[in-house]
Amino acid sequence: MPIVNSIISWLTTKRLKQIHWYNVYPQEIQNEVLASLVRDAQETEWGKTYHYAGIATAEDFQKSVPLGDYESLKPYISRIQQGEQNILWHSPIRWFAKSSGTTNDKSKFVPVSKESLEQNHIRCGRDTIILYTHAYPENNLWRGKSLGLGGSHQVSNVSVDTYFGDVSAILMQHLPFWAQIYRTPDISVALMDEWEEKLQKIAELTATENVVSIAGVPSWMLVLLRKMITDNKADSVLDIWQNLELFIHGGVNFAPYREQFKAIIPSEHMHYWEVYNASEGFFGIQDSPDRDDMLLMIDVGVFYECIPMDDFYSEHPKTLLLHEVEMGVNYALVISTNAGLWRYIIGDTVIFTSRYPYRIKITGRVKHFINAFGEELMVDNAEMALAEACLRTGARVSEYTAAPIFMQGNSQGGHEWLIEFDTAPQSLQQFAEVLDTQLKALNSDYEAKRYKNMTLAPPTLRQVPQGTFYNWLKQKGKLGGQHKIPRLSNDRRYVEEITKVIEN
Repeated sequence: MPIVNSIISWLTTKRLKQIHWYNVYPQEIQNEVLASLVRDAQETEWGKTYHYAGIATAEDFQKSVPLGDYESLKPYISRIQQGEQNILWHSPIRWFAKSSGTTNDKSKFVPVSKESLEQNHIRCGRDTIILYTHAYPENNLWRGKSLGLGGSHQVSNVSVDTYFGDVSAILMQHLPFWAQIYRTPDISVALMDEWEEKLQKIAELTATENVVSIAGVPSWMLVLLRKMITDNKADSVLDIWQNLELFIHGGVNFAPYREQFKAIIPSEHMHYWEVYNASEGFFGIQDSPDRDDMLLMIDVGVFYECIPMDDFYSEHPKTLLLHEVEMGVNYALVISTNAGLWRYIIGDTVIFTSRYPYRIKITGRVKHFINAFGEELMVDNAEMALAEACLRTGARVSEYTAAPIFMQGNSQGGHEWLIEFDTAPQSLQQFAEVLDTQLKALNSDYEAKRYKNMTLAPPTLRQVPQGTFYNWLKQKGKLGGQHKIPRLSNDRRYVEEITKVIEN
């Protein structure tokens, strides 16, 4: 243990000095990252097509390389899956992160290079522990095990040399030996394909382990923890894992889940640490227990640009470099990575909360909003309003989704909310009124459309039975991993699918 502590102390000191430079030279660090990416990709097919040899500045890069998304890169990615190399990135790519999400029924397969694994995903995972231990030097992380609840991976049917899986599963497969020592359960269980069988195995095998930290998507971690409480006839998670102190969470806004976790982990010494890790890369880490934003990781093989959401749907949207962004403005995030994703619109929206260093909050998805009547309702509006409604009514929301009610004839438009409560309010009407009032206070466009009920009627709330969203995802084959509930949608597809689950 003393040797381990000495190594950790040395690594922490060294890395914290590097992160300190985020405060002083952020754009210079980003320029170095871009120069390295462009240099490494010069001789690839992509690099030759877009004249990487002639790119000297970030402005050159923006002029030479088009904005894109998964669909624009898909033909190149498909060729890599077939075994071709040196297409988007210079080193061989054998692994692909299979996207989760439910916005598209077809899965995406995001290339994962050796460089992106080592310099981005694994490095940021290590940085998460470094920043946490710096904030809490009296921690006990190295005296127990870490439980990561991820997905699975399998050999692709495209090529015997090509593998795909949830990004969390790929990371488990490639963790350094020292990290494998501190994790549970065994890799063969952690990577099982069948979600419910895997949950059962994890619950059985880890109940007697000294688990001190857990990591995963909040919704799925709750399923596991509640199962463990039931199976072990315990009153709380602490009856099973007495030394649990940390939950590293990401993938969804934690605010709707916080009270649910506190209820089953009743400890003042339990800490919640947010990260921004996606299939495309690891981008942000909470760096202080006193803040609710995340440090943007700017030296981990990712070059960032931002599109103001006000300009996002124009024919030629304006893209900004980090030093050009403003605080509190909603931006679509654009990334270029050391896995060959070039000026890639990832689909997430963020606001910047500080410079020097740059910190961000995730506000939603470019496709997760309701704007059927010009109300421009975003996910962050919805979740702040729901949090206030819960606070005022004593309710706890487990899951939710919302969609427009379209005008028919002389009828008004509106929003329909399907809400699964962990603790239901005494009055659903009061909950709806608080929600509506808060949405008006947070969103002037929504307030204008609600004026005297002229365009939008008050929100329609439907309380759905517990387990509804779980059963819907199960029917779609989307249990576990990083699959998430779409919070807001501009059409009624998800609401109607979930309604059928209830009726059946």
